[in-house]
Amino acid sequence: MTGRFLRLTGTSGLILLACLLAAAVYIPVANQYIDPASPFHVNTASVVVFGKYLCFAILALSIDLVWGYCGILSLGHGAFFALGGYAMGMHLMREIGSRGVYGNPILPDFMVFLNWEKLPWFWHGFDQFWFAMGMVVLVPGALAFIFGFLAFRSRVTGVYLSIITQAMTFALMLAFFRNEMGFGGNNGLTDFKDVLGFDLQANSTRIGLYLLSIGALAGAFLICRAIVLSRLGKVLIAVRDAESRTRFIGYRVEHYKLFVFTVSAMMAGVAGALYVPQVGIINPGEFAPANSIEAVVWVAVGGRGTLVGAVIGGIGVNLGKSYLTGALPEVWLFALGGLFVVVTLFMPKGILGLLDRWRRKQIPADKAEQAGAEAEERA
Repeated sequence: MTGRFLRLTGTSGLILLACLLAAAVYIPVANQYIDPASPFHVNTASVVVFGKYLCFAILALSIDLVWGYCGILSLGHGAFFALGGYAMGMHLMREIGSRGVYGNPILPDFMVFLNWEKLPWFWHGFDQFWFAMGMVVLVPGALAFIFGFLAFRSRVTGVYLSIITQAMTFALMLAFFRNEMGFGGNNGLTDFKDVLGFDLQANSTRIGLYLLSIGALAGAFLICRAIVLSRLGKVLIAVRDAESRTRFIGYRVEHYKLFVFTVSAMMAGVAGALYVPQVGIINPGEFAPANSIEAVVWVAVGGRGTLVGAVIGGIGVNLGKSYLTGALPEVWLFALGGLFVVVTLFMPKGILGLLDRWRRKQIPADKAEQAGAEAEERA
């Protein structure tokens, strides 16, 4: 059993899971039980920020699954992330009930303000948590399935596929900005009160969401590893490296691409759903193409086609972003662009690839040193 689990995770994956477990233990303890005056204390605001990073890491994993292992460079995964977030936001808005500014038990405040007379049909059911959670994965998955079915059947690949994924998320952004769509327009959905009866402003709820995000990241990683280590994963890698040859030997390439694209979109939707209650808002800005491009940069920096690298990139780049946007806000975009250029030119396999190359160089050196010592001993 242990050997099978080690094979599933790999050494780097096992280290990642151990780090997640340590973070799951330390941060709640540091927040609740360590004196705020201590340098080891973690305040609630930092817990929320770390929770956001974990959601971004899940999004990076979903991109790495399709880009790193199937060669599909999607510049529209931010759309799936935002759709999952909107599904969660709709549930949280329905949970407000009569506690809104206008006291309407059915209509959210923005609908009352815009003089809507009744709840739109697509809002029905979101007062039930189980229904909303179903929509978190079904809506992004359905969009990815329809989009992928049309694109992959038409054999759209490479830069053309990347462009139309970006066009998709841009079109959704413009649509969600319209008040007539019924999703809050420019302001989006906000002013959430609670989830499943737990106050979203309470420390315990924020820690609970943080722990849930850690569990979701670990689960997403294990699902991705199970896929890439299976026979399906071997076919995906073949499609990435030689799509035409894979098709010619009899594989229905479009079916494999459609499956992994849909699973990836569902994963991004879950990340968005966890993100919204922690930040307290979801608006059309989440659909911005720049967000999807930035997520691709995370994967490239961490290491495409490694999974663990995607997590490192998703968390590490956002740590740098938080620091630079606070210390030198005008420098951040230049730093991100420069980072991508450096990675592309000098670190094509990202941080994890660089570490792996260093490790491979060390092994022959260690063997040579050992052989020299043995020869000297024999002499």
